[in-house]
Amino acid sequence: MKNNLYRKVFAASLLCLSCVTASAQRIEAKNQVLNVGQVMFRQPVVAEYELHNKSNHDISITNVRTSCGCTTVDYPEGFIHGASDFTVRATYDAKTMGHFEKQIGIYTSDSDEPLMLTLKGIVVDEVIDFTGDYPLTLGDLLVDINSVEFDDVNQGDRPVAKIHILNNTDQTVQPIVMHTPDYIQAEVSPSKIRAGRSGVALITLDTRKINDFGLTQTTVYLGRQPGDRVAPNKQIDISAVLLPSFNDLTETQLHLAPHIQLSTTTLNLGPFNGKKKLKGEIEIQNTGKSQLDITKLQMFTMGLQVSLNKSKLAPGEYAKLKITATERDLRLARSPRVLMITNDPEQPKVVIEVKTE
Repeated sequence: MKNNLYRKVFAASLLCLSCVTASAQRIEAKNQVLNVGQVMFRQPVVAEYELHNKSNHDISITNVRTSCGCTTVDYPEGFIHGASDFTVRATYDAKTMGHFEKQIGIYTSDSDEPLMLTLKGIVVDEVIDFTGDYPLTLGDLLVDINSVEFDDVNQGDRPVAKIHILNNTDQTVQPIVMHTPDYIQAEVSPSKIRAGRSGVALITLDTRKINDFGLTQTTVYLGRQPGDRVAPNKQIDISAVLLPSFNDLTETQLHLAPHIQLSTTTLNLGPFNGKKKLKGEIEIQNTGKSQLDITKLQMFTMGLQVSLNKSKLAPGEYAKLKITATERDLRLARSPRVLMITNDPEQPKVVIEVKTE
């Protein structure tokens, strides 16, 4: 009982230490968090942290503390020269099934504050590999998809998408998702992928950090290692459609709600035949019992222009949505669509597909 209490207190102290600003710390890690991915039960796994002495004088590691006895650490003894690189190896004894996250505190002669390292993974009794194809290339890596769509999410949701990665090079890589906005978190598992092996990038959307309903789009990039350069051939497109929630409406409110009705949700504009632009029109009617508000009107892709003559419709009232497709820009677009966000509880999101020949 005392041992268990000690472990909990010690683990908590390490977590608190990880919040301390490391401004006085003279060593830095290329990656403070390593995810080793799937680990076989009862097969110890080793993670190597690449560290750097950023001072111009010799230092030494004076102490190493871990959050549990299941993790052992091998580190350089003696002096580490100024401006030099060195390696710390952490071994996790995988005797417990399930996810694990362990902290390691590295103390040096130059600072009383530790550099905190994290080791993550999941212990399994059978390694499950991705059995699909990798038809796309991002830089030097192969992937199964290069775009992610988070559809129909509500405030507070944290959906996760997976991008499977195959290391098609002859070297070990450490893939990283670059240029992520604050509402996107990305983690690659395992952190290091050997030649010919696969991994997965977990893309998490934090809807709490999106301030407006409708379509939010961004572009991130998959590099083969930290510090890799951003390039168009490493691009991943991410989109999210945040919808208003009507879960709190009463039966009476639902009965009196607005209702949007469109003449079509697939607009076929026909062939360009040398024309630079094609135009079409959709009729919108409010068949509900209260005012219909079209709060957002957005395009998923380039190549489209829209014009709505009225965004607030009384019961029974009509509006006209004009859509123009530009041949030059539409050639580069994928699945041209128009998005509307409304206050219709049954159709808060309306998507109009635009087709040309």
